[in-house]
Amino acid sequence: MNDFSFSVPQNIMVGRGSLAKLPEAAKQLGGSHAFIISGPHLTKMGLVGKVSDSLKAAGFAVDAFTETEGNPSTDTVEKAAAAYKASGADFIVAFGGGSPMDVAKAVGVVVKYGGRIEEYEGAHKVPGKIVPLIAIPTTAGTGSEVTAFSVITDYHKGIKYPLADFNITPDVAIVDPELAEKMPPKLTAHTGMDAMTHAIEAYVSTLHCDYTDPLAIHAIKMIHRDLKKSYDGDMEARDRMHNAQCLAGMAFSNALLGIVHSMAHKTGAAYTGGHIIHGAANAMYLPKVIAFNAKDPEAKKRYGVIADEMKLGGSNDDEKVKLLIEYLRGMNDALNIPHCIKNYGPDSYPTEQGFVPEEVFLERLPEIAK
Repeated sequence: MNDFSFSVPQNIMVGRGSLAKLPEAAKQLGGSHAFIISGPHLTKMGLVGKVSDSLKAAGFAVDAFTETEGNPSTDTVEKAAAAYKASGADFIVAFGGGSPMDVAKAVGVVVKYGGRIEEYEGAHKVPGKIVPLIAIPTTAGTGSEVTAFSVITDYHKGIKYPLADFNITPDVAIVDPELAEKMPPKLTAHTGMDAMTHAIEAYVSTLHCDYTDPLAIHAIKMIHRDLKKSYDGDMEARDRMHNAQCLAGMAFSNALLGIVHSMAHKTGAAYTGGHIIHGAANAMYLPKVIAFNAKDPEAKKRYGVIADEMKLGGSNDDEKVKLLIEYLRGMNDALNIPHCIKNYGPDSYPTEQGFVPEEVFLERLPEIAK
């Protein structure tokens, strides 16, 4: 067996109503002044205020940055970092989906070590632990509350900067299923398929290990059982999906991901205004990548195990891979996720001269995805 390392947050609080444990978690970190990073939608819903009030009631000073957008930008990181410094805060609470968590991790890096976030692009570029961070997911998909990754978009250049470093893993994750119950169906679909992609890519990763395999497989089985039910409004299934996405996050944070995510991140940065949502891009690419990866015998075997665990049938690995691909395409249909970029209409790829037609973007995709 090859040597490996495995890392997750030091404390993961799980269960309905576990948001109430936020002050306790903050006290454990030794902080006195919280800086909440979230988005405008959760602010309008009153949830950011609820988080702030719970901290204030426990004696914490609180400031907030709530301008985080989907596919968050380098500009947003700079604004949030400046606001953090001005506030005098000493720990961060990331509250929302993957975008606020990506921003929170990036802010934690630049306020601690200086510079711009693009200087830390790549693996193992962060010198040490960042600002103390508590992560609270409100969507059932990204797993960012337990991962060592942050992805920030530079819209001026049309690229994304991935950071991969265990130093940016949140110190505490609070996984409260109640927070995901207000997700609209489209968000439920996209985040759910993001989680499925996390789990599948982690299981077939060349860096998988005895610790990541059971997390990935169990997450796959849970998502297989519960995603469509969650999409249809079953709140018990939605609760289970919140746990499944966290398991998938722990798996891929340690086993890493593959070319589905590589292409999805490039697509999200290249398409105008983040038009293609990350989870939808993953869902579109996943069946195609499985067909490509299955040319490798070891990958084919592991896809076959996934099909067996999902009880899809098939008498040999070739049949099992085919059934897995058919299942995922059918799931996309059931969740109203397109099968390819063309289904998104005449959006365009941004250039310095303006915009080019979609067919030109498609021609350039192999170059963009390098």
